[in-house]
Amino acid sequence: MKRVLTSMHEQQSRTLTYVEAIREALEQSMAHDERVIVIGEGVPDPKAIFTSTQGLREKFGQQRVFDMPLAENGLTGACIGAAIAGMRPVLIHQRVDFALLSMDQLVNNAAKWHYMFNGKASVPLVVRMIVGRGWGQGPQHSQSLQAMFAQIPGLRVVMPTTAHDAKGMMIAAIEDNGPVIFLEHRWLHHVSDEVPQYRYRVDLDKAKSIHQGDDVTIAAFSYMSFESLIAARALASVAGVKAEVIDMRSVRPLDVDAVLASVRRTGHLIVADTAYKTGSIAGELVAAVTEQAFVSLKRAPVRICSPDYPTPTAASMTEHYYPTPLMIVEAALKMLDRPADNSTTDRLVEATRRNGPHDVPNRDFSGPF
Repeated sequence: MKRVLTSMHEQQSRTLTYVEAIREALEQSMAHDERVIVIGEGVPDPKAIFTSTQGLREKFGQQRVFDMPLAENGLTGACIGAAIAGMRPVLIHQRVDFALLSMDQLVNNAAKWHYMFNGKASVPLVVRMIVGRGWGQGPQHSQSLQAMFAQIPGLRVVMPTTAHDAKGMMIAAIEDNGPVIFLEHRWLHHVSDEVPQYRYRVDLDKAKSIHQGDDVTIAAFSYMSFESLIAARALASVAGVKAEVIDMRSVRPLDVDAVLASVRRTGHLIVADTAYKTGSIAGELVAAVTEQAFVSLKRAPVRICSPDYPTPTAASMTEHYYPTPLMIVEAALKMLDRPADNSTTDRLVEATRRNGPHDVPNRDFSGPF
């Protein structure tokens, strides 16, 4: 019977982009539970938050889908109050940078309410924040601040990578009884994957292996999971190195156990993150693995992150700012004492090369995953 149900679900899968999967998760959650509301700057705008809220107001009405004024702290407080009163708000910030104006509410109210009232009150709030890069967005619109939110006890922080996981984790986040910071890298919005039609959930605290190998472990967050997958394929095809790529999916809590299991096989760890290196969640993961599996490590772990200075605006500067698949490849070969000759280096460069400008999404990359 279980196999029959699985087959039925597989037949219901079709290809959606990441942003289409987010929109479907919102629509199905709102249809399932009338307590779910969607609010944010630009929600009913014709662009509809990169089309992720398109059509929701027409279907569910302006009392459940509405715009918000430029008062992030006040509106976050209103959404926290609505959640405490029994609603399930989805608050949307078009950039993670804008959410900084609401940190007092998120840190001192949303995160702590359940604990301050001895578990008798909860804040079922989802806060969508969009991170990313490119198009000259610069230092105030391109930050990846997941580690900052992950430092706050009481906040759950997730970063789904695939369209399949984006839908399932959004539904799970809406149904969770605590505040969830839901971070989307906008360079993932166009990436397609097989997504079931039915309403399903994906765990908010589990990593997922997306490429198998026994030579080196690459634990990656959000968009860097795709960059790591490109690196792993290049390593396998050109250098014969087999890397396991783990899409971490959750920032808090971290699925350290999944990484430990892999490192105990490979003995090598690379962590790839979209954020700055200092104080990053990559450093936290390295620390946890080192504490718990030091004897399994054959070499010191490596972090592949953005450099510790503000994101540049000029395309000429961003070309050398963001971490690339080739950086991951080079780190893996160095870790394994596998220096590449000139011919191998040229082939690795070619295998990790992307078409089109460096500061726009990679349109060649797609699923299923």
